[in-house]
Amino acid sequence: MDPRGIDLARAKFDLFLHAAEGGTVVDADPQMGPAGRLAVEPHSDTLRDHIWWGAGSRDTAEEAGRRGLNLMSSTLLTEATGQPFHELQREQIDAFRAAYREAGHTGRPRVSVSRSVFPLITEQDRLFFGLPSRDSRDQIGIIDGERSTFGKTYADEPDLLIEQLRRDEAVMAADSLMLTIPSQLGPEYCLHILQAFAEHVAPALGWQPNTEGPVAGDAVAPE
Repeated sequence: MDPRGIDLARAKFDLFLHAAEGGTVVDADPQMGPAGRLAVEPHSDTLRDHIWWGAGSRDTAEEAGRRGLNLMSSTLLTEATGQPFHELQREQIDAFRAAYREAGHTGRPRVSVSRSVFPLITEQDRLFFGLPSRDSRDQIGIIDGERSTFGKTYADEPDLLIEQLRRDEAVMAADSLMLTIPSQLGPEYCLHILQAFAEHVAPALGWQPNTEGPVAGDAVAPE
């Protein structure tokens, strides 16, 4: 039987983590010097602090915590308990942080969550993301045979978006919020979405744009 994609990914990640920690990963060329195994050079002692793990469930979030990694959680969880998506994701975040502490790590791990958030500022915004996005709800579906929960889309006037995001437990518990935007609408319109969020929503929540997180375009919660 062919290995599952998740098994292949974890094996590759284990190799990557081994290399990041300074482990040897390749045989030396005997024509270039002494035989033996070589590590990646130059080595960074702090590289491990900047590695993120994308977890789709509470179990994989706990694994990320035990490994001492940062947690990235998207708009999909491969669990379906009947709870709202944001509550299920908040439990995932709590499980990650608890596993990190119980494993004896002493750093401050970061957590990012993703959301589809569209402030309705212009008529074009309302045309693209008005109804039915305004009435979006969490959904249950099947991914790789697993019952999964898909988070809803946030699309509304800025003042209403602010209140909705304040009620999102996972967003409020995270360190960074990454916005998922439809790239097929073109770079100029995507930039408009990011600017609208940065100008009309983020300040009211005490957030600021971040260009040093997992990707450019996320927002950072206050410490």
